[in-house]
Parts: sequence; structure tokens; C-alpha cells
Amino acid sequence: METENSNTSHAEQLKQQANAAFKGHKYSQAIDLYTQAIELNNENAVYFANRAFAHTKLEEYGSAIQDGTKAIEIDPRYSKGYYRRGAAYLAMGKFKDALKDFQQVKKLCPNEPDASKKLKECEKAVMKLKFEEAIAVPESQKRLVADSIDYHTVEVEPQYTGARIEGDVVTLDFVKKMLDDFKNQKNLHKRYAYQIVLQTREILRALPSLVDIVVPEGKHITVCGDVHGQFYDLLNIFELNGLPSEDNPYLFNGDFVDRGSFSVEVILTLFAFMCMCPSAIYLTRGNHESKSMNKIYGFEGEVRSKLSEIFVELFAEVFCCLPLAHVINGKVFVVHGGLFSVDGVKLSDIRAIDRFCEPPEEGLMCEALWSDPQPQPGRGPSKRGVGLAFGGDVTKRFLQENNLDLIVRSHEVKDEGYEIEHDGKLITVFSAPNYCDQMGNKGAFIRFEAPDMKPNIVTFSAVPHPDVKPMAYANNFLRMFS
Repeated sequence: METENSNTSHAEQLKQQANAAFKGHKYSQAIDLYTQAIELNNENAVYFANRAFAHTKLEEYGSAIQDGTKAIEIDPRYSKGYYRRGAAYLAMGKFKDALKDFQQVKKLCPNEPDASKKLKECEKAVMKLKFEEAIAVPESQKRLVADSIDYHTVEVEPQYTGARIEGDVVTLDFVKKMLDDFKNQKNLHKRYAYQIVLQTREILRALPSLVDIVVPEGKHITVCGDVHGQFYDLLNIFELNGLPSEDNPYLFNGDFVDRGSFSVEVILTLFAFMCMCPSAIYLTRGNHESKSMNKIYGFEGEVRSKLSEIFVELFAEVFCCLPLAHVINGKVFVVHGGLFSVDGVKLSDIRAIDRFCEPPEEGLMCEALWSDPQPQPGRGPSKRGVGLAFGGDVTKRFLQENNLDLIVRSHEVKDEGYEIEHDGKLITVFSAPNYCDQMGNKGAFIRFEAPDMKPNIVTFSAVPHPDVKPMAYANNFLRMFS
């Protein structure tokens, strides 16, 4: 009995420490402390619900759903268990599952105004989804928005003083003027935005799903991870490492948009450099270059606000043209998420993927965009609830079978902006410092010099940006649950 009381008391102390870590935005530390508390007392629903909230903050929605479910099993009348699980379902775009949980919250807390408000938002999201499903046109009958736009016919008003493209060629002078305008929070005229996006689409459509990049001896390439709409930090990367050019090429490894509230500026900048010089910039698709993510995490709302409704569909079409992976000098495999649920995947299999679609929920394309490494060998379930977790042995076999030296991937916030795992054979690089204005992490990029192709990692800190909060354009219901 004494031991049991002692365990309970120690578990409560750990919970208090975890709560303090959570308040300080140290979510991984909070998860570790809640886990220790659970090991001492695994019958306390609060510990699981609190850990679920910390998992949600790290975008580990699969783990959050598991913890919410466990809290509900321990105490079916504990409203926070349903609440946390519902919030995780929402973040994954599983609105119907979320609605069931918030109906349960309302049942348990009928007089709680907050519960009523959140249930209403959830109901609206589900109704909207049902309406969209009802009016959806079958894929075979869809006419692409990109095919219906002629940017030459879009008139530029005489009072427009921003950056202009003369004729059909995007020049460095235009890009510099556009960057300057963006820096001062001025929008680009729709005519030029159409031109950039449509020209980028033509370049991307012609590429294979896996692109081979050749860096000549004595030259280099810079690989960046997630930028997530943090335009001013993107400008800082260019300050530190030079603008993209044929002699200073970049590979941006997915998740250019969402969360940060300057995603339109980021994507138009990257696309404009590609139009200016396709060998100056390479772009990999991330899991956030998709309709479902853009609908939830801000890009769709931002595009509507800064450009127009038609651009929402246009960007979605262009994102479906983005390559899924790159190989640099036959040695470095670069992919947004990670590896696959089966052994024996060859580069030729990735090259053969028909990528011109919204990402499926399983298969090679899904796993390339969503998977994460794990410290233990083998494969395990994904913390995110999509894709999988893969160990160092999986990494080693994939590299050996494809005669590669290294995997570079992104997709996860890292305190130092990067992490080296799997016996040095896998590097995660993340280029959005102080992610969402609260994580306190550094950003990083990696320079590879030919011919040795050794990774040279550069870290950097966040720079100030105008007072527009992350997720400012996100779906109202999601902001309510964050």
C-alpha cells in the first residue's frame, strides 16, 4: 500500500513537471515526463489526455488519438479524453470521427459554452464536407483550371506600381523587385502570379517523379527542409547563402506552405526562381502540398485572401506536378518524409509512380511524403497516424540496394534544425526556425560540394516578421482547438 501511495505521489510530481514543460513549449520533454508518470500509474486518465495534447502540438496525431482512446477506456465520463481525441481527428481532416467525439463532450458537459461552440464548428465542417462531396465532379469529367487561363488577357491597372514581367521571361530583376514588394507586404498582381504558376506547371510536368540532379566537380548544391510559409526566414536563408542561380542551386524538400502566414509569398518566390532558371531550384513535394492539408492549415484561406478563389484550384493542380524525390550525383537520396513499408523498393519504382494526383492514404507515394525514422530497428506504426516509422536497418538496406550513400529528409521539427540518425546514414533537415512562432528551434540547411558530397550543415535562428500570427488564415475550427 505504501509503495502504491509513493508511486501515485511521484507520478503527480512528474505530471506537474510535465505541465511546466508543456507551458514552456518543450513538448518532447513533456511527453517523456507524462510517460514516466504513466509508468508509475497507468490508471489515471488525465496523464493520457495531457500526453495526447503534447503529441498534438508535435503533429503526432496518431499517438494523440491512441492516448485519447486510452483516457476514455480508463474513464468513459472524462470529457477531456474525447476532446483531445476529437482535436487530433480534426487536425488529420477526419471531421466525421471528430464530430462523434465532440458530441460526446457536449453530452458530458451540456452547460459548458466552450463545448457547444466547438461542437457547432465541427458540425459546420462536416456539413461543408458533405456538400463538397455531393457536388464533386468525377475525376474523368474534370477540366483543369490551368487549361482555362490565358494570363496574357489579364489586364494590369495603370495604378499598379509593383513588380512587372516584361513579356514571357521571368528575370532576376523582376524577382528582386517582387521580393522587395513582398518584404513590404505588397501583393503581386494576379496577371504575374498566373504567369509564374502556369510556367512553373509546364516545367514540373515535364519532370519524372524521381529527378536526378548532377552537380559538376567543384560546384555545390544547398538542400533546405520545411519552410512552412515563413517568408522572412526564407529571405534570411538567401542572405546567408546567396540567391538561387545556376551556380548556386537549391533543393527545397517539401512543405513550402501552411502554418506560416506568408505561404503565398514563399511559393511565388520559389516558383519565380524556377521560371527564371529551372536549374537554379528543385522542389520536392511535401505532405502539405495537398488539398486536404491546405484546407486545414491556412494556405487555402491565404490564397483566397491575397489572390482569388481560382488560384486555390490552380495551386492544387500544380502541387500534383511536383516530383516526389531527388537523387544528387547518384549518391544522396532526398525525400520529404521517408522510406517504405516493404523492402526491395528501387529508384526505378519511385520514378514509375504516377504522381499527378492528390496523395493517396497508402502506398509508396503516401509513405514517401509521410514516413518518419525511428531509433529501433524494423518498422512500426506512425506517430502521425499516416505512413510508418522505419529503423536504421531499413535505411541501410535501401541505401545498399540502390547503391546510395545517404538519405536526406525533412518533415519533422528539430531543436537544432537538423538531426543525424541511423549511423550517420540519415539526416533530417528543417528550415523553419522558431516554428509557428513558439517552438524555439533553429533552422538549418545542408551544402553538398562535388565530388565528395559530404554534408556541410549550417544552422540559423529566426528573424523578425510583421505581426501576422501563424495560422492566421487557417480554418476557424482548427484555431479553436490549438
